[in-house]
Amino acid sequence: MKPLALIAAFTLVLTWALAARTEEPPGAEDPYLWLEDVTGEKALAWVRARNAESEKELAGTPAFAQIERGILEILDSKERIPSISKAGPWFYNFWRDERNPRGLWRRTTLAEYRKPDPKWEVVLDLDALGKTEGRNWVWGGAQILRAGGWRRALVSLSPGGSDAVVVREFDIESRSFVKGGFELPEAKSEVSWIDRDHIYVNTDFGPGSMTTSGYPRIGKRWRRGTPLASASTVFEGKETDVSAGAFFDDTKGFERHFAYRSPGFYETEVYLLENGKARRVEVPLDSNVGFHREWLLVELRSPWTVNGKTYPAGALLASRFSDYMKGKRQLVPLFEPTDRTSLVGASWTRNHLILNVLEDVKNRLTVLTPARGEWTSRPLAGAPGFATVSAQGIDPDESDDFFMTTSGYLTPTSLLVGTVGGTPEKLKELPAFFDASGLEVSQHFALSKDGTRVPYFQVARKGIELDGNHPTLLYGYGGFEISMTPDYNPRVGLAWLARGGVYVVANIRGGGEYGPRWHQAALREKRPRAYEDFAAVAEDLFARKLTSPARLGTMGGSNGGLLMGNMITLYPGLFGAVVCQVPLLDMKRYSKLLAGASWMAEYGDPDKPEDWSFIQGFSPYHNVKPGAKYPPVLFTTSTRDDRVHPGHARKMMAKMKEMGFDVRYYENIEGGHGGAADNAQAAYMNALAYTFLWQKLQ
Repeated sequence: MKPLALIAAFTLVLTWALAARTEEPPGAEDPYLWLEDVTGEKALAWVRARNAESEKELAGTPAFAQIERGILEILDSKERIPSISKAGPWFYNFWRDERNPRGLWRRTTLAEYRKPDPKWEVVLDLDALGKTEGRNWVWGGAQILRAGGWRRALVSLSPGGSDAVVVREFDIESRSFVKGGFELPEAKSEVSWIDRDHIYVNTDFGPGSMTTSGYPRIGKRWRRGTPLASASTVFEGKETDVSAGAFFDDTKGFERHFAYRSPGFYETEVYLLENGKARRVEVPLDSNVGFHREWLLVELRSPWTVNGKTYPAGALLASRFSDYMKGKRQLVPLFEPTDRTSLVGASWTRNHLILNVLEDVKNRLTVLTPARGEWTSRPLAGAPGFATVSAQGIDPDESDDFFMTTSGYLTPTSLLVGTVGGTPEKLKELPAFFDASGLEVSQHFALSKDGTRVPYFQVARKGIELDGNHPTLLYGYGGFEISMTPDYNPRVGLAWLARGGVYVVANIRGGGEYGPRWHQAALREKRPRAYEDFAAVAEDLFARKLTSPARLGTMGGSNGGLLMGNMITLYPGLFGAVVCQVPLLDMKRYSKLLAGASWMAEYGDPDKPEDWSFIQGFSPYHNVKPGAKYPPVLFTTSTRDDRVHPGHARKMMAKMKEMGFDVRYYENIEGGHGGAADNAQAAYMNALAYTFLWQKLQ
C-alpha cells in the first residue's frame, strides 16, 4: 500500500494500524467469522492443519528444495548492494544474511563503502539482542539526532515483524540503550527528534487517542526525564481522521515545527506550529506538500486554480515558503503532465531539485535549479532502455551529491554516485543471479473493455515461438497510485525465467503509471476498470499466441491480492493457477479489520448502502459461487500481519474448500505484511508459490 507522504527534506510515512477491531456488523451471517480470531486456539489449529496439507503437497518435492535453496542463496548473498543513508559523517545500513538472520544495524564511511569489501562497524546486533532479551525482534528503523554529533537514535523494534513497534533511545557511540531514556511500549507510534531532551510523540496514549483507522490522532511534545503521561499536547486530529500528529524539520537555518491531520487516505492538512498556534499551509486538501530550506513544493492530485490560472492534476508547483505563508501566491510550475507522462518523485540536493518523470512507464531524470527568481532545467544522465532509474540527494543540507540507482528486468541493479553537473560513477553492482542470456524485454499495449490503452512489459526468450504454449506468469497491483516499473528481481529470474517461463507485468489503472488520472480511473465505483485492464492484458497474451489459459498463472499481494481474488471470481476462465498473497478479500468487513478503515477513499465505505452496492461487485469473498469453475489457488498470509488481517485469506480458503474447489493455504506464523520475518522464511514462502505455479502450468 502507498502511504501519504511529504516530499522533500522530511518524509512523513503513515505506516499501518495496529488495533484489531473484529466486531461483527449487525445482521451479518458469516460462518467463518471465528477465523478472524488471529491468535485464537481454534483458528490457529485450523491454520496449522492447512499448512500441513500445503507442505505435504508442495514442500516435499525436489523442485521445491531447489527453488528454496536458490532463493535463500540470493537473499543471503554478500554480493547484494548494501543500501545506505547518511547521518553526519557516517553511512548506515541494515543487513541480514545466513549468519545474521534478524540482522545487523551497521555503519561505515563513503571512502570505505567504495571498496569491494568494506569494513563495517556493527552498531546493533538484533540476533544477539533477541537472544539476550528473549524477544523475536524485527528491525523497524531508526531516527538519528543531529544535535550533539549524531550520537543518539530512536530505534524501532517490532515483535515478530508486525507494524506495531517498541521505541527505545539508543547511544550509538556506547552501543547501548539509554537507561532512563525515551522509551515507548509496543504500539502504533510515530516519533520525531526535536533536540536532545525533547521529541514529538504520536502514539497510543490510552482510550480515545487513536483514530478509527488505528493510527495516532494526537501529537505531544515529550521532555526527557518525565513520564509520557505528562507530555504536552501540541495538536489533535479527529477520531474519524486516518491519522494526525506533529513532527520537526531539523534543516539547519530553517528549523520548523509542523503538525498534520489526514481526514482521508488521500487528504492531508499541514500546519506550521509557531508561538503555540497552528497555521495551516493553505493548499488543496488532496495535494502533497514538502519543504526544503526556503522552498515549498505542492504536488497536485486534482486541478487547482490560483490567481486565474488552473494547474492540472499531477503538476508540481514551487513557491517561497515564507512568502506563501504571508498570503502571496507566486507559484512556479516545475512539472505539468501530458497524456504519456507523470511525476514519479522529486529529490533535493543542497541547491538543485531532481525530478523523476515516467514517460510510457520509462524514467527520465531532470535537474531543476532555482537562481535569481528563475528555474533552469537540464537532463541528468540515466540508464537507457527498459530500466527503472531513480536519484536521491545524499545530504540535501550540505551538498549537491546524489545516489543514482538503475535496475531492469534483465539488468542487475547498479548504484552510482555523482554531483549535480558531473558524470556519476558506479559504486556497486549486483552480480547476475540468473542467466539472462537469450532473454529480452519488450513493451506491449492491450486494449481494455472501455477502449483504454494499457501498457505491459514482457520478459521472454528472443524469437519466442508464438504457439500459445508457454508457461507465463502475469503480475499486477493496480492501486494506491503505485507504479509497476522494471526492476531486477533475481527470485523471479531464478525460479521462473531461468526455467523457461515468461514473465509479464501489467501497468493497469489504479496504479500511478500515468499519474493521478490513472489512479483515479479505478477508485471506488470505478474499481472494476483495474480488473478489466488486467483481464485485457491476459486476453492480449492469448491473441498474440504467447500463451493460453491453461498455461497462464497470476500472482499478486495486498491490494494485488484483492486483484487476484477478483481474477478468481470474475475471470476464472483466463487462468490456470492463481497465487493470492496477504490479500484483502472480504470487502464487507475490510474497514473493520486492522488498518482497513484508512482505505475507504480507495474502495468505499461498505457500511453505506450506496457504497456497498458497488463494493459487493468486487468483493471476492461474497462472489464465490458453488458449482463454478475456478482455477487452482494458493493463498498465503502471515499471522503477524497487522496491516491486512489474515482473516481475509483464512475465510476465503475455508469457504472455497468447503465448496470443493482446488485450493491450498499457507500462513507464516510471523513476518508482518511482507509475509516473512527473515530470509529463510522469505525463501520458503517464495518456493511454495513457484512450486505450485510450475505444478499447475506445465
